[in-house]
Amino acid sequence: MERIAAWLHEKNPGLDGPIETDEDLIEARLIDSMDFLEFVDLLEDISGTGIDLQEVTIDDFRTLDRVRQRFLSSSGAAAGGAPARD
Repeated sequence: MERIAAWLHEKNPGLDGPIETDEDLIEARLIDSMDFLEFVDLLEDISGTGIDLQEVTIDDFRTLDRVRQRFLSSSGAAAGGAPARD
């Protein structure tokens, strides 16, 4: 989660302090449409698993808790999609 938090802070230089795990990243505008695909690439890199955008919803990216559950846990990553891209 440190890489994700660092990426979010990099994209939002005015952000002070830690990001709460239940904070809505989209409502807080910490992830916007311009950065979304880069965020997906980051999650694929961290998890080592491809993310099939046909198999997920925006809610899967809404909070750090949900991201961890959906993409970074062994059960979530297995359900998350295709093998990682080269």
